[in-house]
Amino acid sequence: MEKLTTKEEEIMQVLWLLEKAFVKEVVAELPEPKPHYNTVSTVIRKMEEKGFVKHVAFGNTHQYLPAIKKEEYRKGFMQKTVNNYFEDSYKNVVSFFAKEEKISVDELKEIIKLIENKN
Repeated sequence: MEKLTTKEEEIMQVLWLLEKAFVKEVVAELPEPKPHYNTVSTVIRKMEEKGFVKHVAFGNTHQYLPAIKKEEYRKGFMQKTVNNYFEDSYKNVVSFFAKEEKISVDELKEIIKLIENKN
């Protein structure tokens, strides 16, 4: 699975949130400074070519929908990130966040409980 560019990811987040939207609705949800309508339309069409988005035609206009679920993209993104930056080790991921003080002892205990209760 290809990785989305930053702009594509921003637009994809809006489509996941709205579930289906016309370009003008996507533009309305994007943060300031808002990109031009034509720019968003072009990016969405490229995302459609990549297989991330599909559309339903209404005359000359299109309503766009995610072709891939957020969870599916997240899973692929995380696998690639763990593989590329953490030597394919989730232990290294957790250890990174612990060293950066982005995860607390209580959160680590919660994670351990989740792992223990999975069986």
